[in-house]
Amino acid sequence: MRLIALIILVIPGIAATLGIKWMRDAFFGEYHPWFFHVVIQFAAGLIFFLAGIAFIGGFILFRDRKRNLTKGKFKNTK
Repeated sequence: MRLIALIILVIPGIAATLGIKWMRDAFFGEYHPWFFHVVIQFAAGLIFFLAGIAFIGGFILFRDRKRNLTKGKFKNTK
């Protein structure tokens, strides 16, 4: 089970890293040929970065809720 959880966290981590790289390259004016413009590359990088970080954060929050490690601020109200 831990290996599966690690794989689930590594894939969004790689996506977030790729997003940071695309944003950095767009900032310094180096664009990849599959993007039409530097702004599109930066936007794609920002989307990848935010999606990867949000997935990892949600995964950790779900795990902490399941193990009852949150202080009450993030408890389910069902």
